[in-house]
Amino acid sequence: MELFHASLLCLFVLLVVFLSLLSLLSSNPKNLKNLPPGQTGLPVIGETLQYLAAGWKGHPEKFIFDRVSKYSSYVYKTNLMREPTVVFCGAAAHKFLFSNENKLVQSWWPSSVDKIFPSSNQTSSKEEAIKMRKMLPNFFKPEALQRYIGIMDTIARHHFSAEWENKDQIIVFPLSKRYTFWLACRIFLSMEDTKDVDKFLERFNLIAEGLLSLPVDLPGTPFNRAIKASDYIRKDLVGIIKRRKTDLAAKKASPTQDILSHMLLTADEDGKYMKESDIADKILGLLVGGHDTASSACAFIVKFEGTGPAPYTFVPFGGGPRTCPGKEYARLEILVFMHNLVKRFRWEKLIPDEKIVVNPMPVPEKGLPFNNFIDLYISSLQLL
Repeated sequence: MELFHASLLCLFVLLVVFLSLLSLLSSNPKNLKNLPPGQTGLPVIGETLQYLAAGWKGHPEKFIFDRVSKYSSYVYKTNLMREPTVVFCGAAAHKFLFSNENKLVQSWWPSSVDKIFPSSNQTSSKEEAIKMRKMLPNFFKPEALQRYIGIMDTIARHHFSAEWENKDQIIVFPLSKRYTFWLACRIFLSMEDTKDVDKFLERFNLIAEGLLSLPVDLPGTPFNRAIKASDYIRKDLVGIIKRRKTDLAAKKASPTQDILSHMLLTADEDGKYMKESDIADKILGLLVGGHDTASSACAFIVKFEGTGPAPYTFVPFGGGPRTCPGKEYARLEILVFMHNLVKRFRWEKLIPDEKIVVNPMPVPEKGLPFNNFIDLYISSLQLL
C-alpha cells in the first residue's frame, strides 16, 4: 500500500506541482542564486527518461527519494517533460503549495500537452481552469449528483453481471477502466451504446499512455499515438455535439441531461457560447480525468491493504484552490463500485505480491488477476 501511495504521489507531483523556473528567471535574474539544488540532466529531455524508467520498473518513488537523499532537500530542481521544473516533496511542501496557490505558486501543464489538447494554446491554462471551475460546480455538486446514483448503480450491476459473474478468473484493472469509462460516457455525453464506448476507450488508453510520456512527436512513439488518438476522438465529439445542438433545438434532448447539454447552453460573462471545437476539447479532458484515476483507485480497492497514509502525504484530490472539482463524482462512482463488489463477490489474489508500475497511472503490472470468484448473490439464492 505504501508503494501505491508513493506512486500516486509521484504522479501528483508531476501534474500539480510543476513550477516554472522560466518565469522565475525572467522576472529577476538575481533569482539564480535562490534556486534549489539539483541537476537538469540531458539537453532538452532532462531527466524525463530516468523518471519514466523508475515507474516502468515498479519503483516510481525511487526517482523522488534518490534526489531527496542526494541533495538533502525536499525541494530540488530538474527538467521533466522538456520543462525546467522544481519538485516539492513531503507533507510540509504540500501544505505550503496548497496554502499559496495563486499567491506564491501557480500550477500548470507542460507545453507538450498543448499538442494533445490544442485549444489550450488559445488561452492560458490558468484561464481555462477558471472557466471550467465556474462551469462544473453546478453539475458536480453532491445534490446535483444525486440524480445519477440510479444510473451509476444500473451500469455497475450490468458491468458485474456481464464481466465478472460466472468467471473462474478475471483481470481487475482493465475491467475497472471499462466500468469508469462507461460511466463517464453515459453521464457526460448520454452515450449508451457499449460498442461506441469500447471504441472510445481504446483510443483514450492511447491518450493516457502518451500524456506523460517522453514528448517526442515521431511515428510510433506513445506521444505521437496520443496526438493521433486525440484528433480522432475530437472529430467524433464534434459530430456528437452537432447532433446534440440539433436535438436541443428540436426539444428532443434535455438541457439538464448531461454535461454536454450544460456546456452548450451556458454562456460566459460576455454572453458568448463556446465553440464546438472548444467543447470537444473540454469534454475530451473531462473524459480522461473522469475515468483514468478512478479506475486505478477501484483496482487498488480490490487489492483496499495497509493502514493508510499520514496527513498531507496522500492528497488525490488536491487542496486549496486546486481541489479537484470532480471529487464528489469520483467518490460516488468508487462507492457504487465497492457496494456492488462486496455485496456479490469474494475473491482471491492470483499474484499476492504483484509489482506496481506507473504507465502513466500506478497499476498492477499484470492487471491484478483474481481467481476462485464466488457470486454471493447467486449463492444466497441457492441457499434459499
